[in-house]
Amino acid sequence: MDKEHSAAGRTVWHYDGEKLQAQTDRIAAERPFTLELDGEEFATIVCTPTDLEDLAFGFLASEGVIRTADEVIGLAVDPRRGLARVRLLHPERGRSPDHSKRFIGSCCGKGRQFYFRSDVRTAKTIMSRQTITPAQCIGLIRQLQDGSDLFRETGGVHNAALCSPDRLLVCRTDIGRHNALDKVFGHCLRERLSMKDKVVAFSGRVSSEVLLKTSKMGVGTLLSKSAPTDLALELADELGITVIGFIRGSSFNVYSHPERITRPSGD
Repeated sequence: MDKEHSAAGRTVWHYDGEKLQAQTDRIAAERPFTLELDGEEFATIVCTPTDLEDLAFGFLASEGVIRTADEVIGLAVDPRRGLARVRLLHPERGRSPDHSKRFIGSCCGKGRQFYFRSDVRTAKTIMSRQTITPAQCIGLIRQLQDGSDLFRETGGVHNAALCSPDRLLVCRTDIGRHNALDKVFGHCLRERLSMKDKVVAFSGRVSSEVLLKTSKMGVGTLLSKSAPTDLALELADELGITVIGFIRGSSFNVYSHPERITRPSGD
């Protein structure tokens, strides 16, 4: 994580219950990042300005514009201007009527258009038989929390990770929870890392958008310390994804497809 771009110092006045006192605090960075596809503006994402190459690949894959990293034949990122110029092997996909130029906010999905037609094409029904134990679920969320220096500094970011049942493999951070997941997706595409029989650990609320991104990655188990929405769970039921939420301390809720959870002996 590039600390110079992910957060900045600012003087704040902290009230401790008795008095106000000046101190320096770390504030999470928020910047616009525009994707141009073959010279045409496609989308502007408000994000933490780190791992921008991963974000570009993951976002385009989530939107159904690319399926593999090889379909991006040119990528030039200008972090100072917040701009990525992308050349596509199949440029017609970026001009599909399924897509339109739009602004995508960092406020956890509220700036998004909802359930694009491209989602119907790119979401996958997950058939994985991989299982995970309760202790592994709790341990992965603990690893996700313990490994987030930027969250401890700012309290203003989300974290997402691709995991084996035992450990975090790829972890990314962003002010937008969907961006954090896109960064993980993009890194896996760029590095050709298999997402089969893996687990996603996530810090934020499980919305329908987050559930769909998990499906597009081909991952069958989604862990979160927070709550799901009803539409996310309807999609999880349909797409074969195990959603485990409110992982806090030594407890959690299993909301869908509990067959992937290995019960402790005696249950």
